[in-house]
Amino acid sequence: MINFFSYSTIVGDLTISEENRIIIGIRFGKTPFSNKYDICTKYEKLETEYIKQAYLEIAEYLNGKRQLFDFKFKFEGTSFQKTVWKALLQIPFGETRSYKDVANFIEKPLACRAVGLANNKNPMCIVVPCHRVIGNNGKILGYAGGIEVKQKLLKIESN
Repeated sequence: MINFFSYSTIVGDLTISEENRIIIGIRFGKTPFSNKYDICTKYEKLETEYIKQAYLEIAEYLNGKRQLFDFKFKFEGTSFQKTVWKALLQIPFGETRSYKDVANFIEKPLACRAVGLANNKNPMCIVVPCHRVIGNNGKILGYAGGIEVKQKLLKIESN
């Protein structure tokens, strides 16, 4: 059973999904996250204590009162995606890296586009900070929540 609950925030609606007391997805909008392709997966709109804790920490982050997250989460994806997502977790609060920087960090210097694709599949928006990845020229490029949201998140971190 996957539990999910949606919240309205300063960056738009966020839906947090939890399975077995572990957060498995945070996404923009009101659709629950699942990395499962089993059509029998059951969803329940239920604000569990784990979902609420994740939301409270995200709300603190959005209000400039938190830099790191303590709630338990996991992500599933390909081996490459997991490598990229773990690399994103290494980008310090308030700093940015280019797609090329991330590709170099994971020792795949020619994988800039693949890094971008992995960013696009990030199941933990905000928490796994793909918003900290920008173009080689310093430009703010695409983001699941939209460019304005990415700019807002970067501004929160620059204060």
